[in-house]
Amino acid sequence: MMRYTKQKRFTDEASLLSACGRQEPQAQQQLYERFAPKMLSVCLRYLKDPMLAEDMMIQGFVKAFQHLSNFRQEGSFEGWLRRIMVNECLNEIRRHRAVFLSIQEEENAASLPAAIDEAAIEAQLSAQDLMVLIAALPEGYRTVFNLYAIEGYSHQEIATMLAISEGTSKSQLSRARAILQKQLSQITPSHVSSR
Repeated sequence: MMRYTKQKRFTDEASLLSACGRQEPQAQQQLYERFAPKMLSVCLRYLKDPMLAEDMMIQGFVKAFQHLSNFRQEGSFEGWLRRIMVNECLNEIRRHRAVFLSIQEEENAASLPAAIDEAAIEAQLSAQDLMVLIAALPEGYRTVFNLYAIEGYSHQEIATMLAISEGTSKSQLSRARAILQKQLSQITPSHVSSR
């Protein structure tokens, strides 16, 4: 006869993280279930292939469980976990360096439209609509756009993370914005959702 053992539910994050630090499988499962959907969304912003994004998310969770003692509880756990996921995705992208086009430093935004009005975009589109447009960007553009506009990294930090020049980071962002601006001028919010 099989015995049913009631799973312990952790109601607060501190006790859940503490149990995960002791490598309690139930706690690790609960932590995974709590954060996996958000972290998969993060990975999908960087990697178009859903299976690859899921692989990177799983690798990110493994790394988080291995290095949980490094979380100092000075910021949010979700933010710490998110950085791990972004780094896993960037490692995967770096393995395919051809993603970043060879762009000359002097070839900046001169031929591109002015900076995109992000407030106007938010008024026109839902977050989901905008994510669809961002996901359609070429990988190099999408990566820099995500790091700069969504994650809040500076061009200097992005250049270091991706082993590219600051000028390349700025150019990739400028081109991503130009593509988004062009797409926005051609569509209405209802067209985006139906794609």
